Amino acid sequence: MAINIAQDDLNTAICKLKAREDILREFSTLSGLGNWELDFNTNTTTWSDSLYNLYQIPKETELNFDTFLNLILPEYVEKAKRLVRFSTKSKEMFSFQAKAKRGDGQIIDILINGKTLFSDNGAPLKLVGSTQDITDILAVKQEAKELSSLVEQSSNEIYIVDFETLDYLYVNKGATEALQYSKEALLSMNVRDINPYLKEKEINRLKQLLENDENVLNKTIHKRRDHTLYYAQSYLHLIEYRNKKAYVIFDTDISQIVELESKYKKQAKILENIHDSVISTDNYGNITTWNKGSYKLFGYEPFEVIGKNIKLIYSKKNEITLSQCFDNIIHGINLNSEFHLRTKDAKEIICDVSLSASTDDIGRITGYIGYIQDITQQKETQKMLEIQTEKLRHQAHHDMLTNLPNRVLFRDRLDQNIATSKRNNNKFALLFIDLDQFKNINDSLGHHIGDEVLIEASKRLNSVIRSEDTLARLGGDEFTIILKNIKNSSGATTVAQKIIDVLKEPIIIKDLELYVSSSIGIAIYPNDTNEGDNLIKYADAAMYKAKDEGRNNYQFYSSEMTESAFERVIMEQNLRIAIKEENFSVHYQPQIDSNTNSLVGMEALVRWEHNEVGMIAPEKFIPLAEETGMIIQIDLIVLRNAMTQVKKWYEQGLNPGKLSLNLSAKQIENKNFIEILSQTMQVLDFDPAWLTLEITESQIMKNPEDSIRKLKEISALGIEIAIDDFGTGYSSLAYLKRLPVNKLKIDKAFVDGLPHDEEDIAISKAIIALAKTLNLKLVAEGVETKEQQEFMLANGCDVIQGYYYSKPIDSNNMQEYLTAI
Repeated sequence: MAINIAQDDLNTAICKLKAREDILREFSTLSGLGNWELDFNTNTTTWSDSLYNLYQIPKETELNFDTFLNLILPEYVEKAKRLVRFSTKSKEMFSFQAKAKRGDGQIIDILINGKTLFSDNGAPLKLVGSTQDITDILAVKQEAKELSSLVEQSSNEIYIVDFETLDYLYVNKGATEALQYSKEALLSMNVRDINPYLKEKEINRLKQLLENDENVLNKTIHKRRDHTLYYAQSYLHLIEYRNKKAYVIFDTDISQIVELESKYKKQAKILENIHDSVISTDNYGNITTWNKGSYKLFGYEPFEVIGKNIKLIYSKKNEITLSQCFDNIIHGINLNSEFHLRTKDAKEIICDVSLSASTDDIGRITGYIGYIQDITQQKETQKMLEIQTEKLRHQAHHDMLTNLPNRVLFRDRLDQNIATSKRNNNKFALLFIDLDQFKNINDSLGHHIGDEVLIEASKRLNSVIRSEDTLARLGGDEFTIILKNIKNSSGATTVAQKIIDVLKEPIIIKDLELYVSSSIGIAIYPNDTNEGDNLIKYADAAMYKAKDEGRNNYQFYSSEMTESAFERVIMEQNLRIAIKEENFSVHYQPQIDSNTNSLVGMEALVRWEHNEVGMIAPEKFIPLAEETGMIIQIDLIVLRNAMTQVKKWYEQGLNPGKLSLNLSAKQIENKNFIEILSQTMQVLDFDPAWLTLEITESQIMKNPEDSIRKLKEISALGIEIAIDDFGTGYSSLAYLKRLPVNKLKIDKAFVDGLPHDEEDIAISKAIIALAKTLNLKLVAEGVETKEQQEFMLANGCDVIQGYYYSKPIDSNNMQEYLTAI
């Protein structure tokens, strides 16, 4: 209703003004605006009703400028005062954003717009304006900002694409990282640039789907900047962006899923005759469809189950009832879990069940559909795999024979003890244990008996330690014990003595009474070292010291042992070099017939000619050579050189007699030795009748049956065989009769006491008598005096070897010796 100044009287004009005021007031209320004015002349303030409502204060509240200042938060007061003062000097409208505390205590954001009205002479009359609650507007802006940040920082690829041109209008950080392009580069590109297999037909199809449904799910292939490809799952949604028709794409890298799908498809070809069970029911659980997979799985024909309740196949073993399953689905929770189900023949099976609701066009649930796979076998296989995995894990860390921790687990426990002891400032002891005489048992009685001995030994060792200690088998007959948290070395001493005591008791296996003892080396952490490798090395060195001290004892580590171990390592290295360079010479000790004082033969003895040290005696290196297996190569060097030399002497018309060579246990065990021996004689044209091979009876008794077989093969070549050091071992006369032996050598140990020691006299006479009974030749070795020579001659042993006639001499001196006789 416009006011007509020419026609309306005063009352009519006032009524029209009031009507317009009412309309403005109603508009102000609807828009959330509150109007106010401040009269500078009267210093009075007027508020609209909606402003009282905005600030939530009573309408009877006395109003002035301070009322407003008391409502806004203190940090905005000075700015408000400055704006009011400024407005009295300016005709410009001002805006002011602040936070205010309403009457109910709630903090709100407000936007104030104001302007000063001036009189004709320029004096300020009134400040009028409006106040708007913008709390919700700012919240929406903040939410939009946060959402924008979420979109930008999302690990998914997010794109906005021009619907018509397919140019990129927006790409997020996830897209740039996935495709390896900068944002600027991508925004200059087209969808086709990163989708190499996207054809126009497919583009048009997707556009049509977007036009119809607004949302599309699609699988595609992306090409990175480095030209590698990957599969992506795309969700497309039609939008308007910057006044353009566009669509947003949410892409997820599904390369791994595609790879798995490919793998599953290959598996599916193998299992193509097996189909999953698919069952649908109504709202009450009554079966409505039953496919062939269901028949194969459960055994029921469709006519037997359709119309019946699904409870027919549901087992009571399940933790939740069918009603609970359906309730979960009704509340939007689809089920994908394992259930126990029953077949027609009442067999319980475990199935992977995916259960969801089927709905009509308006979203009402009309029933349920389940996809079922029998995973009973899979579960059993999984259980077996778990058992097998645990078994393999156990085997990887435990000795197969004794079930004790092996070297790997021992080292882990050792490192743990070092860390714990270091943290708690504790001590612990490492015991290195080697079983004495075990090799003899293993070699003579077989590995099956040896294994039983190791099992019994491990049980006895375990019986003397605490549950918190660690007993491990490193291999062979070597064991270690970690004694945790000992106060001093006496704790280790107590356990070591218990070990010696418990192991010296006889071990009864299959009516055999066997005896072993132990050599124990002890190292203490941190007294000796705080490093694991050194601790093992030191305990090992102490164990060898125990062996050197006669076995069946324990020794604590000392620094001198490390020096000895170092010397052993150096010796081994030098011995290997000596073998490679053949730094060995052969010395010969004559064997003399005392009746005629004529040479009947000689024993070849090896000497090591070290480039720096000089001549090294056999007792210094032969034990190490036997232990490391290098004795095989040394024996072959001596055999070849000695046979070559003896052959030359025969060719020169000299008479060296029989050449005696020592045969080591390792050489007997060497399956190629007889072939090598035969070939060497053939190449050198060496007469087997010139050769005697000596073997100790202890070596024979390690494996008597195998020794008899191999010695018979050697004897068949025409080679004489002698038993060296006879009487020092434990050979059986029954075995002796079966051996193809031609000669016995009386050991020096029984010669030293002659002719005064009664035991040596008795043993020597017994050996001579035995040899004569078995029609065997005799050689007495180690004869050094005239009395010893006369005793042997008087009792029927004619052939003498020893310093009485000659020490071992080199080939040049032996050449002179042979020439002189």
